[in-house]
Amino acid sequence: MRKITRTQWWLAAMGACVAGTAMASSHREAPFITTRPKVDASDFYMFNSYETGRAGYVTLIANYLPLQDPAGGPNFFNLEDHALYEISIDNTGSGTAALTFQFRFTTTDQGLTVTAGNKSIPVPLINIAPISASSNAGQNVAQTYTVTLVKGDRRQGTATPILDASTGSATFAKPLDNIGAKSIPDYAGYANSFIHSITIPGCSAPGRVFVGQRMDGFVVNLGETFDLVNIKYPVTQLAPSGVNARNFEPNSLANKNVTSLALEVPASCLTAGSSAVIGGYTTASLRQADVLNPVPQSAVSVASVGAVASPTGTELAGGAWVQVSRLGNPLVNELVIGLPDKDRFNGSSPSADAQFADYVTNPSLPVLLQALFGSAGVLAPNVYPRTDLEAVFLTGVAGLNQPSKPTPAEELRLNTSTPVTPIASQNDLGVLGGDLSGFPNGRRPIDDVVDITLRAAMGVLLTPYNGGSTDPDPASDASRQLGYTDGAEPNPANYLSVFPYLAVPIGGSPNSATM
Repeated sequence: MRKITRTQWWLAAMGACVAGTAMASSHREAPFITTRPKVDASDFYMFNSYETGRAGYVTLIANYLPLQDPAGGPNFFNLEDHALYEISIDNTGSGTAALTFQFRFTTTDQGLTVTAGNKSIPVPLINIAPISASSNAGQNVAQTYTVTLVKGDRRQGTATPILDASTGSATFAKPLDNIGAKSIPDYAGYANSFIHSITIPGCSAPGRVFVGQRMDGFVVNLGETFDLVNIKYPVTQLAPSGVNARNFEPNSLANKNVTSLALEVPASCLTAGSSAVIGGYTTASLRQADVLNPVPQSAVSVASVGAVASPTGTELAGGAWVQVSRLGNPLVNELVIGLPDKDRFNGSSPSADAQFADYVTNPSLPVLLQALFGSAGVLAPNVYPRTDLEAVFLTGVAGLNQPSKPTPAEELRLNTSTPVTPIASQNDLGVLGGDLSGFPNGRRPIDDVVDITLRAAMGVLLTPYNGGSTDPDPASDASRQLGYTDGAEPNPANYLSVFPYLAVPIGGSPNSATM
């Protein structure tokens, strides 16, 4: 048998990956991404900042690595060194990014040891003493990151590093996850010390960046929803008097954390020309080839095959970037894209979304809900194509957040000139609740995107109602006005009024630091 060299093995793996299809993204909604949770984009938020004194800024938050159990030691939840995480901004309505913020991560093992007998033994933990904003001597594992702004094509455009406005450094530190009160006594204060003021190329005012663990702000009744919508009151009108059907079921993510990539950027640095509307989305990409290799490689042998070694020594990765995760509007891949195309959607670009248009104009979800709850008066709108859903998911809503000449593309769209609604007055139903600064005009943490999306899918935006002469579907008129819900409603107390807006993550240990 002919012996295959390590280089030949690597090149063969590269060829196999090139021939495959880019796959995968959001709370485990596509088959491939379930195998790569570190690059699973679970939520994307984009809204006009409502922190006091931050008028004129836009906040962008991309959440990754969802469903984190707080007690997830000993390794907890670092992001992937081999991945490229991106937040892209389309400011022309073309479906193509004009600006891309790229995040890359590096994990470092400090090599802490203890003396056992007469031997120095490496410890198995990421920290061996309490950590604070001013003292990290007991921290064994650290993760840092860089942020690069690319103008133009995200792979061939002009790339410039974003710098710490205070130090001039291009490297930013990321806090440890919330291990518990004994390891990190004041986690809120500790995490806040990792909010960095940043200098953004071509932008006259500084922005801010924070990357770290947060409490997951997405609210959804996952278990009962995916059990054929096994919800007590899926329509608010079915609930008895005095019962709030929107807050009657469990929030499946109530005890979960997530990792946030948060940016705050002056709106003027994101928009182009006279238009105040931007489109945004997040993606994650992996190297084209990936080889498991249990024998640690020397720098020379790794470089000889054009690969990048894992800090653990068990993996080699190389080749071009391949997009495996994508998220703009919430719930598109979960509730709109059909199973055969979920992985393909996540490997595609918004500018090519015409290939998925049938899922929006002829949606399956209303038909399924009618089959399940027709006896309760639920009727799918008999209106095709669904131009109302095209506006929500593909072009923006005319007079609200639609560019002048939009290319149909699945992006979260925000009108940066929309007046900010103070946090105390925000309506979690967004535009449907009369709050024009909420979803689908961008997305804030408080927005109940599940209920909003359910109601939009069932035709609440189709007008006029009441069987008028131009009513597109009088038969479903009553059904279109029902209050569809998954039964889990956001609690305003679970969000911050300041950057990065998502709350301090749940600690891994329930105990206070008593010993």
